[in-house]
Amino acid sequence: METPTIAQAAALIAARAISPVELVEHCLSRIEALDGALHSFVTVTPERALEDARAAERRMMAGTLRGKLDGIPIAHKDIYCTRGIATTAHSRFLAGWVPDEDAYTVELLAQAGTSMLGKLATHEFALGGPSFDLPWPPARNPWNTDHFTSGSSSGPAAAIAGGLVLGCTGSDTGGSIREPAALCGVTGLKPTYGLCSRRGILPLAFSLDHPGPMAWTVEDCALLLQEMAAYDAGDAASVDHPAPDFGLGLGRDVKGLRIGVVPRWHAIDCPISAAVQQGFDAALAVWQDQGAEIVDLTMPSLFDYQAVCVVIMICEAYALHEPWMRSRLMEYGELFRDRILMGGMISSADYLQALRRRRELCVTTAKVAAEVDVIATPGAPREAARIDSISKWGFLASTGFAKPFNVTGWPAICVCSGFGEGGLPVSVQIAAKPFEESLLLRVASAFENATDFRARRPILPHSKQLLAWA
Repeated sequence: METPTIAQAAALIAARAISPVELVEHCLSRIEALDGALHSFVTVTPERALEDARAAERRMMAGTLRGKLDGIPIAHKDIYCTRGIATTAHSRFLAGWVPDEDAYTVELLAQAGTSMLGKLATHEFALGGPSFDLPWPPARNPWNTDHFTSGSSSGPAAAIAGGLVLGCTGSDTGGSIREPAALCGVTGLKPTYGLCSRRGILPLAFSLDHPGPMAWTVEDCALLLQEMAAYDAGDAASVDHPAPDFGLGLGRDVKGLRIGVVPRWHAIDCPISAAVQQGFDAALAVWQDQGAEIVDLTMPSLFDYQAVCVVIMICEAYALHEPWMRSRLMEYGELFRDRILMGGMISSADYLQALRRRRELCVTTAKVAAEVDVIATPGAPREAARIDSISKWGFLASTGFAKPFNVTGWPAICVCSGFGEGGLPVSVQIAAKPFEESLLLRVASAFENATDFRARRPILPHSKQLLAWA
């Protein structure tokens, strides 16, 4: 067997069929064998992982497991602060910086019993990538290492797809969880804005940043979100909203639900490849076969959401980094430096107009979507491009399907919907209304469970059987 899912591993640990220590050793062996090609890790913490795993093993033997994440090996995007462990944001600027405290979500996942394998590659400060002028190389797509992972949660997507970890934390400001999930064929969930605490996570844009989980399956993301979603008085954006049982709807079909589709988004604003279209059509067919109704919606153009998101993101990021850009400019990589400096040329009037337009888009989106339960879109417009073909300004020109749900703060998830040119994954995105993650996960799992895409893993150089269990 290959690396198990979180749900599979939890069942094995509960049955004492595998030790958390064996599971960590399996992941560490895969990291050693494969990450030289993937570059998904910035820092590996084997001693910490084994220490965590031994504690989980003692709880397993005593019958006092803390829950389904106890003994599960995970890793954190390297913008999540980790006490006593370097947090670099994949930047020369922070090389060697060691925080005194954990991010709140890191603390919650540690309390759940997870074993921390280390810190994962990101685009520099969650925007500047793929960069080749930093102390660490950019992560590579496990389905073809000549191709891009997207970003900025590049390391988490690569590590999950490669079977190096079972689950990860990511962050999403303009698609940075869902777009890497789409291109790397994994599952990525951006929760409702404010559901998961931002405290201790290095910010890109305060009003757009969303922490969230990434894993191989929808069920695994639900298990991670169950521990990550908690009110935090230390985060001004945190919402005191009781977390339901996010797995409650898993395994159910979608009979009676109304699924909205915005035809102009993928037909006019952001045309999609043949494989993406095939995967999207297949998802709609699965849901229709289960009894859902597909409803066409008329929404504002993707370019409206794109313009609002980019202006707000660049302005807020520049405001954060401006003091250091005045004194330490050349310590940043070229891509991040040039992209963020644009924020210094955007006027306060432009920023305020973007905020005004954002409010209008939120109102319109909610009004149009009132007649449906969820909205479905393609995950990414096409399969992953070659990593050496990504332009500095591509993030300005490409609209994609993620930004409407950063602008509105709605939860959204990407799941694999097939494979296209060169065997590269394609994906479908589902979005729900605020705090309806349980419904979102139900719809996503209904599609995932009706297909066999989770049975297919990338074949990596030097990949081999490293652990077997009953």
